Amino acid sequence: MGQHGEHRPLVRFCISAALALMLVPMAGQAAPCRLALLLALDVSSSVDPEEDKLQRGGLAAALRSPEVARAFFADDAPVALAAYEWSGQSHQKVVLDWTLIDHPDALLRAADTIDASQRSATTLPTAMGHALRFGATYFDQAPRCDARTLDMAGDGQNNEGFGPLTAYDDPAFAGITVNGLVVNAADFEGEIGLIGFYRREVLHGPGAFMVIATGFADFERAMRAKLIREVSPATLGALPRALERNG
Repeated sequence: MGQHGEHRPLVRFCISAALALMLVPMAGQAAPCRLALLLALDVSSSVDPEEDKLQRGGLAAALRSPEVARAFFADDAPVALAAYEWSGQSHQKVVLDWTLIDHPDALLRAADTIDASQRSATTLPTAMGHALRFGATYFDQAPRCDARTLDMAGDGQNNEGFGPLTAYDDPAFAGITVNGLVVNAADFEGEIGLIGFYRREVLHGPGAFMVIATGFADFERAMRAKLIREVSPATLGALPRALERNG
């Protein structure tokens, strides 16, 4: 065997070792984030104090449910979660800062933070376009994730400032999906036609969907169904038939 032939096994070993090292993650390197999920809660004047408790407590209870926890941890790549409340043009307040949900304790702490939060406004109108724009810019503070979803919960149509369709003209919405949680209590004249309004103007991006709550007493059930769909890695764009019937 010639001189070059004698070195071939060593060369093959070195190449194989180098490839193996390339496939091993660097020590301490965090898994990529699969989804940045931002939840927006309506605290406009149409939401009374008891309804706000049902909304805030319902979201916390949904995050604590075993079904939602299974969806969050169905993949090794974590979900980043944040929440804010909104109402008038200049009123958007962060309730939960961006939190990487990489362990069950992180999910429970996020639920506790939301549950313990206090409403900061009670008499302001429904400025949904401004709320959406705030959400789009707040993604700038999120971890880098494969997808970005904003959830707009509300019990009424936009009645102050520019609307959702104008907000979506902003390039900041590129790559952001907006889903909806419609609280269809129909206690106010403005809630008539709310489902159609969400379909026409609020849902945004590929695979966008909405879940309907029949009043705030149904908020926890609707939020649980929506979260399961959003954070389940295998069903990121497909609504299970059971959820579709209930939603």
